[in-house]
Amino acid sequence: MEEIELVLEDTNERMEKSIQFLTKELTKIRAGKAMPNMLDGVSVDYYGVNTPIAQVSSITTPDSRTIFIKPWEKTIIQEIEKAILDSDLGLNPQNDGENIFINIPPLTEERRLVLVKQIKNEGEKGKISIRSVRKESNEFIKKLTDDGVSEDQIRSGEDQIQKVTDNYIKKIDDLISIKEKELITI
Repeated sequence: MEEIELVLEDTNERMEKSIQFLTKELTKIRAGKAMPNMLDGVSVDYYGVNTPIAQVSSITTPDSRTIFIKPWEKTIIQEIEKAILDSDLGLNPQNDGENIFINIPPLTEERRLVLVKQIKNEGEKGKISIRSVRKESNEFIKKLTDDGVSEDQIRSGEDQIQKVTDNYIKKIDDLISIKEKELITI
């Protein structure tokens, strides 16, 4: 029975990592409000190395509609602008020779629908990850019959794994629902 407890513990940890990854991915999807972490997925070519923008500049939000980027070196302003334009964020950076400003336009209905679709897609990826962990855990538990674990204990372990899975799927549904409401109410 101790082996099953270890499998359950491992299952919980791996599913929690899936939730954390999904949460991080959802923060990258902008909800009409300027946030520095909107640029987390954007990298710039910095001396031949693909580097996140946050590591080559200071990123702040002076108000709810503006992102202000102050590069550590003026020579990379064009690189930063190009990286932002090439990203799928739909942002249009402008510079004054020293700093970059990004005005966050209000979301159009069409853009909201695209973002809702993107949110649901990320949620589905999260659910697939959770189900994959469940499958691997169940397969591992079934192999424990060779170690003398009874059928009842294995069935009980599978039931516990299913309960954990259902709990994490519900967490994903809740995260998706919150993010969709955030998009729609702005």
